[in-house]
Parts: sequence; C-alpha cells; structure tokens
Amino acid sequence: MTLVIRNSAELQDKVAAWKRSGMLVGVVPTMGALHDGHLSLVKAARAQSDRVIVTIFVNPMQFNNTDDLSKYPRDEARDLALLDEAGVDVLFAPDVAEVYPDGFSTTVSVSGVSAPMEGEHRPGHFDGVATVVAKLFGMTQAGRAFFGEKDWQQLQVVRRMVRDLNLPVTVIGCPTIREADGLAMSSRNVRLSHEDRSMAPLLHQVLQELAASLRAGADVGVALASARAELAAKGFGTVEYLDLRAGDSLAPLAQLEDNARLLVALWLGNVRLIDNIPV
Repeated sequence: MTLVIRNSAELQDKVAAWKRSGMLVGVVPTMGALHDGHLSLVKAARAQSDRVIVTIFVNPMQFNNTDDLSKYPRDEARDLALLDEAGVDVLFAPDVAEVYPDGFSTTVSVSGVSAPMEGEHRPGHFDGVATVVAKLFGMTQAGRAFFGEKDWQQLQVVRRMVRDLNLPVTVIGCPTIREADGLAMSSRNVRLSHEDRSMAPLLHQVLQELAASLRAGADVGVALASARAELAAKGFGTVEYLDLRAGDSLAPLAQLEDNARLLVALWLGNVRLIDNIPV
C-alpha cells in the first residue's frame, strides 16, 4: 500500500533507510490530477528504481496567473488510489508551508533555455519550476527523476539546472503519452468543453503535417506561417508560439537540423494547450 508522507524529515528518514539497504530511489514530481501520462512515468520509475516516490504539490510559485492556480484540478484521493494500484511506495504530498516555510527567500533561476517560448509568455514560471524541483530533489533525496517530454522546455530547464549545480540526480525524459485521437494528455484537458475537446486533436495533426513539410524541404518561415494560419482557420485561439527549435539548447532554427523540435502553445476556449514533436 502506498504510504502518504507530508513531512520532509519523515520522508528523508525513510529514504535514508532504503539507501542503507542499497536501494536506488526514483521520484516522479507531479502536481496531481494524475492521468495515464503520469502513470507512464511511474511505470518507467518502477522499472529503473528499487523504490518509487511520487510527489504531488501544486506549486504556487510557478503560476503567474492566480485564476489558473485556483482552477487547477485537485483530487488527492483519486490520485492516491491510482498510485497504490501502480505500486508506488510513497506519495509525498507536502503543504505550502512545508515547501516554503516562513522566511523562505531563495529562488533558482536558469537562464538561456528558460528565456523563449514559455519564459516569454509566462514570466517567472521557470524560476518557480526550477526552485520547486530543486526543493523536491533535496527533500526526496532520490537518485533518479522522471519527467514527461510533453513539457519539453521544462525538461531542458531541469536538465540544465542539474548539470550546472552538480545535483546528484539523473534526469530521465519519458515519451509524451497521447489519447487515441492524438491529443497530448494533460491535467488541464478536463477543462475543455465537449466541442473544444473534439477539436483539440487537430493540433497534433497540424504539427505532424508541418513536420512532414519541413522534412520534405519546405522553407521554415513559410511553413510555420502556413501552419499558424491553418490553426486559426480551424478555430483555435491565440497562438502564443509555434517554433522550430534545437532540441537541447532551444535556439531558434532557420533550417532543419538533427534533433530539431516543433513546439507550440495556443489557446482553445479558456484552456491553454502545449505540445511538441521531434522533426
């Protein structure tokens, strides 16, 4: 049965005992509202670790929109049942005061990979991500951490932070899990209206068509502009970005290169969707 721990000192005692027995500890950081994408990370962690911790913490520091924070779905009882079924050893679910106690005054900021795209449209977001992930790595003392590739830019920010700060954790990216119709799984998908949910898979379809066009030799600028126009014609809202970027550095690309990636963020109704695919 999955043990629920809310205190970091208690968790560290548990992890220390595991490590004394020679066990490798994996962690899957989440904000809850779990879906099959999260559970795929748990499965990867189970396969590559002796003990698995899943963290659930809706991090106020990474929300630059208080309305988005208040609407973020929360259902710990359901999440715990899923984790128990998946064989997770510990659910670490601290409250805000445990993570950010009185007097907390440190922020982790990762320059470079955090600046474009999400960094441009969500100021301060990645400072919040980097800070809470650094905290969770310290609180859990895990040796491996599992993140989904759907949040590709976040994955690169975490990897850069770990390298730059010499943190003793291996960051493992896991493939995006999609619904049968191609929509990338996300906790925010439950907020889509019935009509918008039926339209949402067209985003992945447009990305696939764009990638095929680029592989066939299309001009990058022309192809991106055409895809933006197609998304607007299909009824999507504001496209915040649709970029071709280098997979690791996230530098913009004017022509197709190895490890290139298409990344997009746009609005559908009142829900912001993000996605990415390799090209």
